[in-house]
Amino acid sequence: MSDFLAGVFAAMLALFGGGGAPMGYSGYVEADFLYMAPDSGGRIAALTVREGDSVQAGQVLFTLEDDRQQAQMAAARARVDAAEATLANLVTGSRSAELDVIRASLAKARADLDLARTTLERTEKLHAAGTASAAQLDQSRNGVAAAGAQADQLAAQLAVAKLPARSAQQMAAEANLAAAQADARSAEIELGHRVVTAPAGGMVGKVLYSAGEVAAAGAPVIAILPAGALEARFFVPEAERAELAIGQAMTVRCDGCGAMTATITSFSSTPQTTPPVIYSREERSRLVYLVKARLEGGTGLLPGQPITVLP
Repeated sequence: MSDFLAGVFAAMLALFGGGGAPMGYSGYVEADFLYMAPDSGGRIAALTVREGDSVQAGQVLFTLEDDRQQAQMAAARARVDAAEATLANLVTGSRSAELDVIRASLAKARADLDLARTTLERTEKLHAAGTASAAQLDQSRNGVAAAGAQADQLAAQLAVAKLPARSAQQMAAEANLAAAQADARSAEIELGHRVVTAPAGGMVGKVLYSAGEVAAAGAPVIAILPAGALEARFFVPEAERAELAIGQAMTVRCDGCGAMTATITSFSSTPQTTPPVIYSREERSRLVYLVKARLEGGTGLLPGQPITVLP
């Protein structure tokens, strides 16, 4: 109900009297709709409800096209897989095949060392017998030293390959994985928001778009009238306001319907009309106050319907 209509009711009461008890207070039915809108804009792929349908909490109301979100989700998951593989490689060290290559090279280096030592022993005997020169002896000794250095280098390389990554590298890989997982979660949430569901049960009051139209982010697509959201709004003359209290049960009537019950939930703190600054007794008798009362469920009333309310 618009403020304009509420003002019209108030003006009529001010001009022609409040219609107070026992004739009853004039008013209308109002409801707070739930306006369902997408978090991000897009083309509506499907509407799964129509005006007047009853819906349950969690029921799908409409879906948006999600091709772009599906692609983003796939890319995010691929980044997570890559980050997990990188971290696993750093934590466990080199792969088995790489270690096998180093082991084979080390075995060859050790065999070369054994051969160099054998050659040195033979050269030393020949040198002692006078059949090998000092240069040949030096060459054999250098061969042993070179073969030993090669074997030591490969042994150290094998030991390093078996170690996990340094802490700084591992921390960087862990941070990269956490960032990739966060991106994947964000993409998952964005994809989930392409499906809009009812937050509460009720009746579909309005469908504002059709399938194929583009809805902007935050633009209402469907309005739901929740169960128990109807309330009676009526106007009470200033002189009778003190006779009513919050929590008081009232009887609601309308043209062509039986008596219903409503419970007062609030009073307006100011008059509905615009009076002069100083109220005379005559002016006070023309003031009315808006009262809100919660209607019981299953009344069959509709927002905007005129009603009469009695204590």
